[in-house]
Amino acid sequence: MAFTQRSEETRAAILTAARRRFTDDGYERATIRAIAADAGIDPSMVMRYYGSKDGLFAAAVDIALRLPSFGDLAPERRGEALVRHFLGLWEGGRPSDALTVLLRSAVTNEAAAERARTVFATQVEAVIGAAEDDGPTRAGLVASQLLGVALCRYILRLPPVVALDAETMVAALAPTIQRYLTAPLT
Repeated sequence: MAFTQRSEETRAAILTAARRRFTDDGYERATIRAIAADAGIDPSMVMRYYGSKDGLFAAAVDIALRLPSFGDLAPERRGEALVRHFLGLWEGGRPSDALTVLLRSAVTNEAAAERARTVFATQVEAVIGAAEDDGPTRAGLVASQLLGVALCRYILRLPPVVALDAETMVAALAPTIQRYLTAPLT
């Protein structure tokens, strides 16, 4: 039992250090040695648990968006629900670390970009309704808006966007997201 707990603590320390390094240094400049040093362990332990830098990166950005179910939600409230959910993810702690790593890395690394595409395509499409003919397009438009806001607010930290309180962000973004969800695309 103690071994398993220590193993999980080591894994958690590695992931915390990796997210910090990937965020601060980017995928290319982050090294296994630096991540191990930050976690206070030998680099061989990183390789033991994650196999490679790519394996570690995949674990560091393993994201479950936990999107709200639209089942009981009135169709005209879905845009607002998505905006509130995403703002909560970004402003709510640990999941935002992984999202920050993913967004920053996706700009310069094809593996990270593919991971971002996969996360948003599978998870957002599932909620929106990928079975519909235009579900993937709608999901892409929703992702473009939400990721664009995340880039400006949490990565680039554009002062006018950072200065907005959450309710103002919801009021400004929800109509656009709602339009992507329900309005005709042509």
